[in-house]
Amino acid sequence: MNDPDPFDGISVFVAVAHAGTFTAAARKLGLTKSAVGKAISRLEQRLGFALFHRTTRVTKLTTDGEAYLGACTAALDEIVTAQSALTTHHKKLSGRVHIDMPVAFGRTVLLPLLMEMTRPHPDLGLSLTFSESSSDLLQDGVDLAIRFGALPDSSDLVARRLATQRRVICASPAYLRARGTPEALPDLAGHHCIVGTMAGPPQVWFVKEGNKDKRFTPPQTHRLSDGAAMIDAAIGGLGLLQLPVSILRKALSDGRLVPVLESLSGTDVDVHVMWPRQYHLNPRVRYVIDGLLAYAAQGKLD
Repeated sequence: MNDPDPFDGISVFVAVAHAGTFTAAARKLGLTKSAVGKAISRLEQRLGFALFHRTTRVTKLTTDGEAYLGACTAALDEIVTAQSALTTHHKKLSGRVHIDMPVAFGRTVLLPLLMEMTRPHPDLGLSLTFSESSSDLLQDGVDLAIRFGALPDSSDLVARRLATQRRVICASPAYLRARGTPEALPDLAGHHCIVGTMAGPPQVWFVKEGNKDKRFTPPQTHRLSDGAAMIDAAIGGLGLLQLPVSILRKALSDGRLVPVLESLSGTDVDVHVMWPRQYHLNPRVRYVIDGLLAYAAQGKLD
């Protein structure tokens, strides 16, 4: 006797879980409601537990069903990833990918890589939004978003870490000549500092004291909503700032900015790519995700 197909009914189950009703899932899959119901019943019989609480109006996942959905979604994502990785290299991609990213990191680090990524696919278009605020990916129609720091807790989103970057506190040589170089956190009380805004880069700094990372609120002399503008302001001598090293690297290397408080400013920040969870991810979106992960593995996003 042949063993049952372990994938039988899984795509139907995931469709019902995401659609919310058997009727909506049947419509999406091009099946009858009866066929969907039978597929779920066979799957439940094979598993030995109920996947849904069913009433005349509501189809709700059981506790076991929620756990099984997580496992099935992760497995299907891996399958789609493998298929996309094998197929996108052998066909021309077309259409548009909407990517939302922080201003300075997007312009200085990501944009050159995205331009390189699109060259083999001249019909692949990019819609790039540069923003320091956290847009709602689902509501705003964003395919991918690049985010620094802690991520929202959402079952509707998938995230992969691209890099971990060191935060750096720095200022221009002219500013340090005029106001002195701080040697410890208390020294900052006598300094001008450049921070973000409620809808922009952080208004707090992240510092290391001993073996512990902690949040520190510096004097908020200047508040800017744009990371690139913060860098320009620091180069112009307005004060000290703290940002990830990748977007400061050029100004640090040519001496326009100088690191300070290096023993305190060694805390790291993670950089993630996020996208809405979907049963089948569009090949052009998957192509960009895979490309970013490949660049990250090469250290080009550090």
